[in-house]
Amino acid sequence: MNESRFSWKSFLKRLFIGRAKDPHDKAVFHKMSLIAFFAWVGLGADGLSSSCYGPEEAYLALGGHTHLSLFVALASALTVLIISASYSQLIELFPSGGGGYVVASKLLNPTLGMVAGCALLIDYVLTIAISIASGADALFSFLPVELNQYKFYFALVGVLGLMLLNMRGVKESVIPLTPIFLTFVVTHFFVVVYAILSHATEVPQLYQATVQDMHSSLGEMGLAGVFFVILRAYSLGAGTYTGIEAVSNGLSILREPRVETGKRTMRYMSYSLATMVMGLMIAYLLFGVGHQPGKTLNAVLFANVTSAWPAPLGHAFILVTLVSEAFLLLVAAQAGFLGGPAVLSNMAIDRWFPSQFSSLSDRLVTQNGVMLMGTAALLTIVFTHGSVHLLVVLYSINVFITFCASQLGMVRHWWQVRHLHEAKWKRRIAINGTGLLMTSFILVSVVVLKFNDGGWVTLLITGSLVILSFFIKRHYLLTARMLHRLNSLVDVATSENGDPIFKSDREAKFDPKGKTAVILVNGFNGLGLHTLFNVIRFFGREFRNFVFIQIGVIDAGNFKGVEEIERLKEKVKQDIDRYVSF
Repeated sequence: MNESRFSWKSFLKRLFIGRAKDPHDKAVFHKMSLIAFFAWVGLGADGLSSSCYGPEEAYLALGGHTHLSLFVALASALTVLIISASYSQLIELFPSGGGGYVVASKLLNPTLGMVAGCALLIDYVLTIAISIASGADALFSFLPVELNQYKFYFALVGVLGLMLLNMRGVKESVIPLTPIFLTFVVTHFFVVVYAILSHATEVPQLYQATVQDMHSSLGEMGLAGVFFVILRAYSLGAGTYTGIEAVSNGLSILREPRVETGKRTMRYMSYSLATMVMGLMIAYLLFGVGHQPGKTLNAVLFANVTSAWPAPLGHAFILVTLVSEAFLLLVAAQAGFLGGPAVLSNMAIDRWFPSQFSSLSDRLVTQNGVMLMGTAALLTIVFTHGSVHLLVVLYSINVFITFCASQLGMVRHWWQVRHLHEAKWKRRIAINGTGLLMTSFILVSVVVLKFNDGGWVTLLITGSLVILSFFIKRHYLLTARMLHRLNSLVDVATSENGDPIFKSDREAKFDPKGKTAVILVNGFNGLGLHTLFNVIRFFGREFRNFVFIQIGVIDAGNFKGVEEIERLKEKVKQDIDRYVSF
């Protein structure tokens, strides 16, 4: 009966999650890694999906001064390109990945890195929650109103479905989503290009209207007032920039050479996002798009674009475009499932979180991290009841905490090494410095504008996670301190060059008639020696054979290539050989 139950469990596991993968297979890294195109799909969907709401937030924030959107569009596109360029420099400096957490930890200090990491984790949880919830809203807007009661449950199922996909593996979770991503890109770029080309002859009138709007705005509000309106719209569109950091966090899943693949992915992401954001805001202006109850600005734009088309063609295009938009919002949640566990595993390796979050499943994915991110997103949707309005208020604050920390760390780095990179440091510090100024301004603006509306909840949750991380780190430090006392045995038992003092000249041989002591060790350290000496101390020469067993743990910290696995094997062998030398 137990055997039957076990076989059913194994069958279901293979059916939903898949067969175990062999980490010793040298081709496994190639099979699991993503080329730049698929990385753009998996990691870039979050950024591109923000064009569904970021430009709209900025455009509507201008009120009646719609022609000022040209300045906001230009500033938004420029911000995307600058932040992306600064993160490309970060990828070069930290080719093993880790993003803002690793940068802040290494270039500022570990505590600031931990704060940046906690902020990013909350941001990724909210990315999953808001993407699924807004995708559900968009999908159910096509269905009869009486079905809206099932929208909340659909969102929950959506999170569970993505959790399952990601427990199967990275590539397995990205490839099925590619057609949705490509449909969105093709349809939306077509709308942008069509809008601009169909109004190409109206460019002089657009320029004159913008000048007139600027003059009337200056007369109505003054220079300071116009400046404030533009900056406010620019800040409220900050959701546009979320997702840019995903590539630097997910470098470990990219195809070798990772730096080149990461930089190419970043270019795909930045160019597509900057073009989409700027293009959509210009298209809003060219077609005179305004707010209509129950419709997004994109939906109004698509209706205006196709108004002169034959009815079947226009309706079909709008349906395909809006459905692709809705599904892309669901796909965007994938960035949270890819980036969140990556950040979590890096923090677990540094003992800010339990080490189980750096462990790999037999599918060679950080399954515990995937489950934690998914569970947190589920709880977020439950507590907000899937309200996109509430989730938007909580969103886009935390990512700028990480942006600021990583940019500050990079600025400090370039300043410290300026003598070693005399030809390049000025240009590089200028890029990261500009990114620091932009992201700092947006962070302060978003916190001020959203704080009373519920932004304080995000900061409270992040602060609570920071405090929890301190307690976890303290536990590991206390445990390490107690174990460290035993390491004096290593000094007693070894010479200055690390060789055992009591090394035997005789070859180690197994006595089949003698008793055997099996000792589990974890590196050549005081705990292992303490165990060995206690066996001899309590049992004398009763045990004639000693077998040392050490498990080389393949986790997110060393599962980065064949070379890392080989180094782990060699390290384990060296540790065991030192015990055998006694």
